[in-house]
Amino acid sequence: MNPKATSISERKKSCVNCGAELTYEPGTDTITCDYCGHVEQIDQEVQPFQELELLKYLESMGAQSHSMELTMLQCNNCGATQHIEDNYKSLHCVYCTMPLIIEDQYTEEWILPGAVLPFSFKVDKAHQIFKTWVDGLWWAPNNLQRASLSPEYTKGLYVPYWTFDAQLASSYSGQRGDYYYVTVTRGSGKNKRTVQERRTRWSNASGNVSGFVDDTLVKATNNQKIKIPNAIASWKLSDLKTFDTRYLAGYVTEKYTIPLKDGHLVATDKAEEIAKNWIRRDIGGDEQRITSMNMDLTQETFKHILLPLYISSYNYNGKRYNFYVNGQTGAIHGDRPYSFWKIFLAVLAGLILIAVIAYVVNLQ
Repeated sequence: MNPKATSISERKKSCVNCGAELTYEPGTDTITCDYCGHVEQIDQEVQPFQELELLKYLESMGAQSHSMELTMLQCNNCGATQHIEDNYKSLHCVYCTMPLIIEDQYTEEWILPGAVLPFSFKVDKAHQIFKTWVDGLWWAPNNLQRASLSPEYTKGLYVPYWTFDAQLASSYSGQRGDYYYVTVTRGSGKNKRTVQERRTRWSNASGNVSGFVDDTLVKATNNQKIKIPNAIASWKLSDLKTFDTRYLAGYVTEKYTIPLKDGHLVATDKAEEIAKNWIRRDIGGDEQRITSMNMDLTQETFKHILLPLYISSYNYNGKRYNFYVNGQTGAIHGDRPYSFWKIFLAVLAGLILIAVIAYVVNLQ
């Protein structure tokens, strides 16, 4: 099966009553018409998400077997690659707010997402989260509050990730370290004392570990100018929904720029760290040394998923500052500027206060 969407407009969903565009209602399985109030249900399949066989997709023709065409726009300022539905009216980059040129749109193939984690709240709640955070910042410039709360600069974005599953098996050799304590004498004369000194008894260890590695998450974009902070990059993947384009209505979707094969390399490195943790647990003791290991991954599958993020971006004194709100959990993280004049006036006020106190003290 190879679903196709040769243009953005073919993927737009219109209201059956009035013809207006429908948008996804965060926190629900519905799309709604803001004009007449019509509601349509997004029917979710009961079957599990489709895990795709990795080996096929690492071959040259494999990636085309479960793909679709997507119309993209690339920002000439920051390089972010984005898909924007017809019903998303503001053609500005979701990251840096620079205008996107509609004539620059082009069509690419992408591996069809297997699942999507829909937004759980609307943009107005994201604004409230921003406001609460901004109100707690000391020494922030006044226009920070205006910019961060402006709908023009707040976008809902679906960020692409790869997830990988595999059966992991590894043989290993190493050493187990067990602590023991001996009594030793320190000093001499009146300073003589006995203390307990910890030492480690090492013994050889070897064995095999195996298990299932589930949903290793790998970010699928590599824009060097845009760094989604780890502080908010944590989602409850148990809430994933079977992919349906209607969940994207009204939001920006970023296309993956890290190829599947490169994402797989990252996942393999993460699997190696998992194997090492299993080996250390298997060796036991107080310390462990791994001298050699032979890891094997089989039955490898993957899926392309989309995860929700609200982004606000604005320029202050020629520099761009980004703010991020996790579209599922509400976790927030952001860069912030400092107001020179607020700090200057505060320091000046402090110096004046010190001078007044010193003057009063000298008069006494």
